[in-house]
Amino acid sequence: MVSFREVPVTDDTAHMLLTEYFASRAESFPVSMGTYHTAFPDPALFTPPRGVFVVVSDQAADVGCGGIRLLTHGAGVTRFEIKHLWVQPGSRGTGLGRALLDELEARARAFGASEVVLDTNLALEAAGGLYRSSGYGEIAPYNDNPNATHWFAKNLTTELE
Repeated sequence: MVSFREVPVTDDTAHMLLTEYFASRAESFPVSMGTYHTAFPDPALFTPPRGVFVVVSDQAADVGCGGIRLLTHGAGVTRFEIKHLWVQPGSRGTGLGRALLDELEARARAFGASEVVLDTNLALEAAGGLYRSSGYGEIAPYNDNPNATHWFAKNLTTELE
C-alpha cells in the first residue's frame, strides 16, 4: 500500500531521503556540465500555504520524496514548482514516481495552483518520460538552475474542464 505524509524538510526522514537524492544526482551528473550543485530546500518555502514536502512510503518503508513551492501568484496565474521528486532505485518502475507526481499536483491544486512547473536534466531520461507522459510540455527556462537542461510546465486548469 502506498501512503504519503507531509513532513517538514528538516525532518530526519526528509533529510535522509534528500541526502540520498543529492548523492544519486551528483554520481550520475554529466561530466560535461561540471559539478552538481546541492541546495537543501529552504523550510519556509515548503510550509503551507506556500508549499509542502511529502514522503512516500510503500509497505511501511520510506522510499521517496518530493515537494511543491509557490513561485508566483497574480495576473490570473498561480504557479507552483515541483522540487526534488525522487524514488529510491529499488522502488523505481513500480508506479511510485507517477503516484508521487500526481500527489504533488493534487496538493498544488488544493493551494490554488493553476500551473505547475519543474526543471530536470537531460541525463534523467526516465524522469523526462514521466513528465511528458503526465501532460507536461517543455517551456523556456524559468530559473537559472545550473543543474537543469530542460524545463516543463503543466496547466492544471485545463484538466478540470
